[in-house]
Amino acid sequence: MEQSRAREESTRRIGPYRLITRLDAPGSAVPCRRFVARTRDGERTVLLSSPLPGADPARFATEADAGRRLLGPWTAPVTDLAGPDEAPWYATPYVPALPLPVALAVHGGPLPEATVRGVGAALAEALAAAHAQGLTHAGVSPAAVLLTADGPRLTCFGAVRAAGPDGESRTGLPGLDPGALAPEQASGGRPRPPGDVFALGAVLAYAATGHTVPERDELPPSLRPVVSSCLARDPADRPTAAALTTALAPPTTHHTVLDSAGTLLTPGWLPGRVVAALARQSAELLAAELPPLPAPPEPATARS
Repeated sequence: MEQSRAREESTRRIGPYRLITRLDAPGSAVPCRRFVARTRDGERTVLLSSPLPGADPARFATEADAGRRLLGPWTAPVTDLAGPDEAPWYATPYVPALPLPVALAVHGGPLPEATVRGVGAALAEALAAAHAQGLTHAGVSPAAVLLTADGPRLTCFGAVRAAGPDGESRTGLPGLDPGALAPEQASGGRPRPPGDVFALGAVLAYAATGHTVPERDELPPSLRPVVSSCLARDPADRPTAAALTTALAPPTTHHTVLDSAGTLLTPGWLPGRVVAALARQSAELLAAELPPLPAPPEPATARS
C-alpha cells in the first residue's frame, strides 16, 4: 500500500467508515471497488465494497443483503450494510489479504501446485455450501479471491447479476473477467451453480498459469483433468462443487469431504513472498494514522 494513496483516501468516507486505502491496484480489473476502512473511533477495521460505475446499485444492494446468508471459513462474511437511503456498500471484517492477481505479482509468477490445490479445494467447499442452500455466488473470478494466511476468502457475491440483467449479453461489461464468465452467463443466462464451477476452473487456471484461458499444455499435468472439466462449455459436463472439493483434496480417515480443504492449508501452504507481503500490509495498516476530521461547525447563536 502506498502511503500517499492512503492519505488521499483517508479524506473520504463511506457510511460510518473512513477509507484508509484501496485494496486493489489502480487500473486493475475488479468486480467491485474495495477499500480498507476504519470506523471514526478507530475501533474497527473492515474491508468495504461498493459497486463499480455502471453496475446496478439496487441489484448490488440486493446481492449484498443476500450475501449475509453465505457462511463458512472460506467466504468473507457480510457484517454491515448501507442503509436504505444510502448509496450501496457492504463491509466484511478485515484480515490481511491479497487479491489473487496481486499474490501472483508478488510471487513473481504462477503459484505452486500445492497452493493452487489449497485455494481450489477451499473455494469449492465454499461454493458447495452455497449451492446446498440454493444460492449461486455469481461473482467468482481471480480478483474476487483474496489470499490470507489461513486460507482464501471468496468476495464479490453477485457481481455478475449486478453488472447486467438476465437476458442481455454481459460480454465486455466492466468488472467481469471474460475468461471467468461461463458462456451461458456471458450470453445473458441466469447465473446457476455450473457457472460458479466454470468460474472456479478459470481461477485455478489463472493461479496455476497466470491466464484464465491457458493452453492445455500450460497446466500442471495433475491439474489438467479437473480444470478442463470445470471449463467445459456445456454446463452438464462440469462437475459439482462438492465433487471438485473431493478431486482437489481427497478426504482422509480424519477429515470429511466438506472439511478436507483444511488438510491442504497447513503452515507453509503460501509461498514466502506472499506471506511477507501480508505481514507488510498488516504492519502498514497498524501504523496508518488518519488525519483528524474537521471540527463540525459551531451552531449559530441567537443575537440578543
